[in-house]
Amino acid sequence: MNKKSYTVSHILVQHEYEAQDLLKKLQEGKSFEELARSFSKCPSSVRGGELGPIPVGAADENFEEAALALNQNETTKTPIRSRFGYHLISKK
Repeated sequence: MNKKSYTVSHILVQHEYEAQDLLKKLQEGKSFEELARSFSKCPSSVRGGELGPIPVGAADENFEEAALALNQNETTKTPIRSRFGYHLISKK
């Protein structure tokens, strides 16, 4: 059985207001990767938020649904809540 996977980057923060602040910074032209390095609580922050290949069905349901809905070079427009906190997700 060949399982599909997807690759995205994310920024993980504890509170929705933090994610909203980061969305504003992205809209002002700040780099997703730099914001991930500076603010994300995930160990992936050292890679600019890059998570590598994620098998379909392995991630939190809300996270995966939002990640799979993204087109190339798109970032979520609102914070995505999961059991880990709030995510901004980007697909390069």
